[in-house]
Amino acid sequence: MIEALRILALAPFPLALILAALRDLTSYTIPNRISLALLVAFVPLALFAGVSLPVIGLSVLVGAVMLAAGVGMYAMRWIGGGDAKVFAVSALWLGWPSVMPFALWTALAGGGLAVILMCGRRLGHPVVGRGPVWIGRLLTPGGDVPYGLAICFGALMAYPGSPIAQAVLPPH
Repeated sequence: MIEALRILALAPFPLALILAALRDLTSYTIPNRISLALLVAFVPLALFAGVSLPVIGLSVLVGAVMLAAGVGMYAMRWIGGGDAKVFAVSALWLGWPSVMPFALWTALAGGGLAVILMCGRRLGHPVVGRGPVWIGRLLTPGGDVPYGLAICFGALMAYPGSPIAQAVLPPH
């Protein structure tokens, strides 16, 4: 029973990220409550999963460094404020060394997303106005990029190597 609960401790992070990505896709916003819930849940779930205090401390440091990086990207108008917060809280959950593949997967997914949107925006004019409002906004030339999608993809790709996942999942 306890083992099943420990495995359930893995679920909030991917579920919240998927919710954040869907919200960003449809509204170009990521509610603060998603980042805040992940922030508040991290330490208790990490402890319950069996992550040691020094590893949790290192994860907090990684999250703080990535928050600074996210604020810098926000200041340069590369990403939105919600993206910066989800980026940082994802780094917190992923910890060291999973933050490195997270950054790589996020950058690759962001590049792929940009290419897809550029193509879609060139070809999507007939679709604009025929579907939901969010699709029209997404396909409008010169529009923003819902980078929360890339962050979600990068985080989910890196999550199996995170300290929480490693503490709960059996070794390969």
